[in-house]
Amino acid sequence: MLYSKRAIDIRDIYGECLILPMIMVKTIKGDIYEPGLQKVKEVICKRIRQITPELSIEKEIFDSQQTLDKLCLMSGGHVRNLLLLTQDAIGRADELPITEKEVRQAVTQARDTYRRAVEDHQWCLLAEISRSKRIINDDQYRSLMYNRCLLEYRYLDDEGEMQRWYDIHPLIQGIAEFKEAVAKFP
Repeated sequence: MLYSKRAIDIRDIYGECLILPMIMVKTIKGDIYEPGLQKVKEVICKRIRQITPELSIEKEIFDSQQTLDKLCLMSGGHVRNLLLLTQDAIGRADELPITEKEVRQAVTQARDTYRRAVEDHQWCLLAEISRSKRIINDDQYRSLMYNRCLLEYRYLDDEGEMQRWYDIHPLIQGIAEFKEAVAKFP
């Protein structure tokens, strides 16, 4: 609702509302953003430490740093998705450590859920957003944000001004319909 024509009314009634952006694990150019990736790993670490504080997250919980990084990057910095992917990967593992195969299976399962959430005409919108990193404030885009196919990221620029950009959820990048839509753009 904060992206609708009711945004002013909501602010008048409730005061300034906060929008919780994703933890930026990649930059707008697509490079890994190491501080954000470390924060996402910290979230997993804190959860795991509640159960088994003695195990190393990158050697005994996950089979390698690359496996952990893949899981974190595929979450898009969305904490709920991060925890769901982690839970699914753990559930697929017969024993620790969690392997790349189990993370890949969790990603595939989540990716299929996102594929079903996108309507046929929305693939081209997602392809355009992945290129432009911008959205238009209308119902089509709000729908994609609502089902978390689009993620919002924020950062402070050199002048201290809040900047925002948008990207598709990383899980969507591997979906055939999305790849086909991207191929149609010049």
